[in-house]
Order: sequence, then structure tokens, then C-alpha cells
Amino acid sequence: MLKKIEIDQLRVGMYVQELCSSWIDTPFWQKSFMLVDPEELKKIQATRIRQAWIDTDKGLDVLSEASSKPKAEPAPTAEPLPPSEPAPPVAPPAPRQITAVSMDDELGRASQIVNKSKQAVYSMFNEARMGNAVDVGNAQNMVEEIADSVMRNPGALIGLARLKTKDDYTYMHSVAVCALMVALAKQLGLNDEETREAGLAGLLHDIGKMMVSADILNKPGKLTDAEFVSVKEHPVAGYKMLKESEAVSAIALDVCLHHHEKIDGSGYPNRLKGEEISLYSRMGAVCDVYDAITSDRPYKQGWCPAESLRKMAEWSSGHFDEKVFQAFVKSIGIFPVGTLVRLESGRLGVVVEQQVGKSLLLPKVRIFFSLRSMGYIAPELIDLSRPGMNDKIASREDAAKWGLKDINRYWLGDAAVNR
Repeated sequence: MLKKIEIDQLRVGMYVQELCSSWIDTPFWQKSFMLVDPEELKKIQATRIRQAWIDTDKGLDVLSEASSKPKAEPAPTAEPLPPSEPAPPVAPPAPRQITAVSMDDELGRASQIVNKSKQAVYSMFNEARMGNAVDVGNAQNMVEEIADSVMRNPGALIGLARLKTKDDYTYMHSVAVCALMVALAKQLGLNDEETREAGLAGLLHDIGKMMVSADILNKPGKLTDAEFVSVKEHPVAGYKMLKESEAVSAIALDVCLHHHEKIDGSGYPNRLKGEEISLYSRMGAVCDVYDAITSDRPYKQGWCPAESLRKMAEWSSGHFDEKVFQAFVKSIGIFPVGTLVRLESGRLGVVVEQQVGKSLLLPKVRIFFSLRSMGYIAPELIDLSRPGMNDKIASREDAAKWGLKDINRYWLGDAAVNR
């Protein structure tokens, strides 16, 4: 829906249909565009432009309306103060402070959140399957816990959510995409409200798979044409399910319906292309594919996280928004948590943690195997960014090539007991 708004109501994530000005006053050559960069917003606000048309079907609505809910009758209020006594100012709520912690400090807490969220998503999706409205309040509480964990240490929950069984794939996939959307939103500079909207959209994006036969979803072999058509109907099915709940936001609806669209227009269900796809759906496309290809499925073994990013980079020109994909890589690292790597010293190790504010090529790695002796060595956590550290990553490796099994225990630590 097109809507005319004041310039001070513009925010990142909106789709600008047209700026209300002559072409000479606008800092952009495009008439219509998705507002994805805070610097672009500043450029617009620095001009003489006072109003703009936005398309709420392709991007965010104004805050006052996007977050509105049906209002109950107003409760009785106290008598107003006399005119001579101005009402005391109401202090805005203090911003929530979340302190970053190490992987070891967050893993136990993240493991509990993952297990709790998996059960909650299972219950929520099955309620939807039976025709009941989605409990958005419970979903938002889940997103809050997941987002807080990602803010403390993104690698912990994102890494744990990648470890799935075939029986819980759909539910754990939703938890994983929620966490990935949160990490990506922060990398793109979205504010807290927008970040949690992205997380909620990730949590609900695949709810339509409840309408697809479990035999098809868990089929180990190639799908028939009819089965593939059934699977491709899940975005529309999910959209219809979510529409039954008035409290589901336009963003969650959009991502549910359009997370399989591709930049080149070859996706489904509407074959949208380029900027016809909202920012949030472009984010959802990246997060959905990454988690899908890194997870074990009935018909294939999941790819290594680093290899998955390499494959996605090959597809990115037609499949993904380049800017969003690059931000995604920055959010999880070139060698994401759980990647098996070979160091130049001839030792193998698993990436344990990314280094905030440091090179994506210099994570923390727990080494455990020597290629010189072809044997296991005492596990040791090394920080490749530490001053004076001469070792560095030479390549990512395939565990099967070296006959290694259960390498996840080297980054999971004590949390491995609960998996």
C-alpha cells in the first residue's frame, strides 16, 4: 500500500516509492528504492525534501502504525493537573544493556534456550496446523531470548541451532533462521525493534510446511514433480495461516511469503526480482539457504559452514542481494563456528569463536590433531589474532578426509553433554 509520510518518519527498511521533490533536490538517481543504509537516510534528511511516498507492501511501515495493535477501551485516568502545574516529564525506558561474553560463558545458556525454543516452536506450529491462530506473544518472548543470546555471543546459539536431527529439522530450522536474522539485522545497522521484527519473521517463515506431508519433507530420495509442487506451496500456505492472526506483523507475513524469491526473478511464488523483494525477504532468503545447506537432511549430509558460504557466493549474483550476503558473511565470519580448519603449522582445529572488531580470518581455534604425527594431541584453544601469533589458517578441511568423527565436541565443550 502506498502511503505519504513526513521525512522525519523515514527509517531504514522502508521502500521509498517516490520522494516528493523535483529531481534536482534528491540525492538519488532512482525514483524508487529500498532504504537499507543509515547514511542514505541522513542524505535525504539533509535535503529540502519534506515528504515521501512509501510502499508498505515492500518495506516497513511508519513506527506508530507498524507496531499498533487493536486498542482496548481506555482505563480511567487520574484528574489532570491544573494548567499552572505542568505534568512532570515521563522518562523514556532505559535501553536494555546486554554485555558480550565468551563462547564458553554463553554455550550452556544458549543450549537451554535452543531446547526450550524447539519445544515452543513445535507446539506453536502444530497449533497452526490444527487451524488455531499463532500465539504471537509467546513467539515474541522466544525471539527476545534468542536475540539476547545472539547479542551476548552470536556463535553459541547459531552454532548449536545448526545441529539438528531429521525429526526436529523444521522446528530447529526456524530457531536457527531466527538467530541468523537477528545477527544479520545488527550487521545491517537495524535498530532493536527492527532486529526483533526480523527475528520474528525468521521464526515464523516456514510455518507453511505444516501443510506439507511429513513423508515428502523427510523423503530421502529425489522428489517427484508433484511432490516438488507441494513443497513450493508452503510459502502461500504459511502466509494464509499467519493472516489468521491479526497480531502478526506485515514484515513476518512478507518474509513468510517471499523468502524463496530470487534477485534474478527466478524464485517463487511471485517471481519477484531486485528491489521488488523487501529487505527483510532478501535477508530471509540468505539465512534460510545457509541453515538448510549446513544442516543434515534425510537426503544429504550438511555442508561445512565455510564451504556453504563459498557455494552461496557462487550463486549470489542471481540468487541473493549482494549487499545483504556480504553483511551476512561479516555477521558469522568467513570461517563460521564449527568449521574444521588446517593451520600453517600442520595442525587441525575447529573454529570456536569469531573475534569482534578483528579480521574475519583470525578467529579462535581449538586445535586437537597433528598432521605430522597423524594423531590426536591435547586440545588447545589458540587466538589467531593475538599479537606475536605466527600461525594462521591455511585452508578449511573435510573431517571425512582425515577420518575424524564428532568434531563438534571440540567447540561445544560442556554443552556437548546436553546434545
